[in-house]
Amino acid sequence: MMQIGVDIGGTFTDIVALDHEGKLALTKVPSTPKDLLDGIAAAVRRVLALAGGTAEQVERFIHGTTVATNAVLEQKGPVTAVFTTGGFEDVLELGRMKRSRMYDLDMDVETPTFLAPRRRRFGIRERLDARGIVLTPLDEDHVRAAVRTAREQGAQAIAVCYLFSFVNPAHELRTREICREVAPDVSVSLSSEVDPTFREYERLCVTAFDAYLRPVVRRYLAGLSDMLRGLGVPAVPQIMRSRGGIVSAELAAREPVTLFLSGPAGGVVGATFAAERSGVLDFVSLDMGGTSNDVALVRGGEPLIASEGSIGPYPVRTPMVDVSTIGAGGGSIAWIDGAGGLRVGPQSAGAEPGPACYDRGGEDATVTDASVLLGYLNPASFAGGLMTLDVGAAERAVAAVARRLGLDVVATAAGIHRVVNARMADQIRLVTIKRGWDPRQFSLVVLGGAGPVNGVPPASELAMADVLVPEAPGVLAAFGLLAAAIEHHHARTWPGPVGEVDLAGVNRCLAELDEIGRARMRDEGVPASDVRVRYSADMRYIGQAYELEVPIRAPVMSTDLSEIERAFHAVHERVYGYARAQQPAEFVNFRAVHSSPLPRPTLRTVARERGAADDARIGERRAYFAPDGFVPTAIYDRARLPIGARVKGPAIVEQADTTTVIPPGAAALVDPAGNLRIGNE
Repeated sequence: MMQIGVDIGGTFTDIVALDHEGKLALTKVPSTPKDLLDGIAAAVRRVLALAGGTAEQVERFIHGTTVATNAVLEQKGPVTAVFTTGGFEDVLELGRMKRSRMYDLDMDVETPTFLAPRRRRFGIRERLDARGIVLTPLDEDHVRAAVRTAREQGAQAIAVCYLFSFVNPAHELRTREICREVAPDVSVSLSSEVDPTFREYERLCVTAFDAYLRPVVRRYLAGLSDMLRGLGVPAVPQIMRSRGGIVSAELAAREPVTLFLSGPAGGVVGATFAAERSGVLDFVSLDMGGTSNDVALVRGGEPLIASEGSIGPYPVRTPMVDVSTIGAGGGSIAWIDGAGGLRVGPQSAGAEPGPACYDRGGEDATVTDASVLLGYLNPASFAGGLMTLDVGAAERAVAAVARRLGLDVVATAAGIHRVVNARMADQIRLVTIKRGWDPRQFSLVVLGGAGPVNGVPPASELAMADVLVPEAPGVLAAFGLLAAAIEHHHARTWPGPVGEVDLAGVNRCLAELDEIGRARMRDEGVPASDVRVRYSADMRYIGQAYELEVPIRAPVMSTDLSEIERAFHAVHERVYGYARAQQPAEFVNFRAVHSSPLPRPTLRTVARERGAADDARIGERRAYFAPDGFVPTAIYDRARLPIGARVKGPAIVEQADTTTVIPPGAAALVDPAGNLRIGNE
């Protein structure tokens, strides 16, 4: 039997196949932006051929998808309407009156009005008070008229977000019933189900995104299931969510807004699995692919989770792995700004046409082109022999940038690397120092096709413990899908000061969250005995406008309250540098996470048990390392490096899915798990 994980990137689609003996087959194929499923089908056929298996042997198929993110960034979702409480039609447009660029007078609107322009936002006659008591009954005829008008405008989806529906969802539930009566082909998303917590703008945003994505995600996942059946794969597909857990494709289609960070989450889970095998529990993962660079912090073997994130400038209040993303990948384009300075990204050459050296029509200089000219990549055998790189095309592309800078080609290529490495170092600072952690106490786990090429310089700049390169870093995001647990998260607002809290109400809220979560796990076919539950509370000082998540136990006893409050003070001090122990705190939201860990993949270490590092040496070429310039650099085959082998820099380690660059003054050790550990010589 066999498990398959597939992750779609901006340049390549990565896929791994793991058999029951722990043998791993992996490959990359170019992504197919016009129809992503074509790339997946090609990847499945290729990896099965490499693994010597058949489609009928695939018992699990897990997918990390970018379809939700792409639909929003490209604004290619369906026509969507929004129903709000009468008088609040413009909440989506008003937002929070925040500006990400304070002094930019020409800044574009940063509220997602593209989801539903004013003519498709309907104020419905109804009103609840803050306790959920009906002040104005729902005007059902008004709802029917609004549905008909929205349908005439071409709406395929409706988002319903009424005031205080997170306390009493009756009006929203009845609105959906009416929508189904009048327009049964229109999908409906309710804020009381998507995000039953307070703050009107954020709740409306995430509900509108859910409605906007639902038809797109449903169509894509249905196509994925059909494609797998056509290939003869019997497995029911599972999908990675933004929080790092997996769900069935059917349930994912019901909650599409939870898929925004599906791909990056797989990388963090894969990095956690690889690092754990080497006994590393505190680390920063750096996933550098063809288009972007995703950085996340893992503490004690658990990725940090954010209760909300953003897609572009738009807030998305759904739990997700706390990933910081910048446009700095192998395909990121080098350019000159208005002041004559060298910049890299966020624009990317993507999969089509790709970097200039791919010889597919690309003319812009990219990080990959610079890597070729600096001698880091083998032009004759790139991506495991998938393609041959055109050095001449890379040189012409970089030369165009060099002329504007007044530098030679090599200096410009080195400058491209320095710029992108500096951006990565700043990104690591954001997920460590900004959150109250010292980067010197963490290792750096590099993954993605370009991560091991560029990982050592930013780690050295921040004096991190060491750099860990997993066995298959180029496809680790795909492998991480096989290591994830089935998981469901639910939250509910229940405000009140800790010292005056209604414990009976709190425990009733937690019990309801538990009931909802267990129902979802039953839908997944998970036995009740296999379900694990974790509870937490969003807390703040009374008067604050932001919250911090604090773990709690359920049921909450009166004797637990002082301990919970102390835990909140400790978290506040770590994150913000101070705590006010005498100031009262309050609960805002309660959360429950239901999970069921699947059997951990048994990975047979690829590294050999006996031999010497010299046995893996396959040649030498000149590579660039500042300040010495080009120096003779030993080339090693990763598959031949035995456990315990030590490789001194300057050196380059090649493998099918990536290349690892070890600069002078550094050395790499193959540890018992088969991972490369790079530190000072």
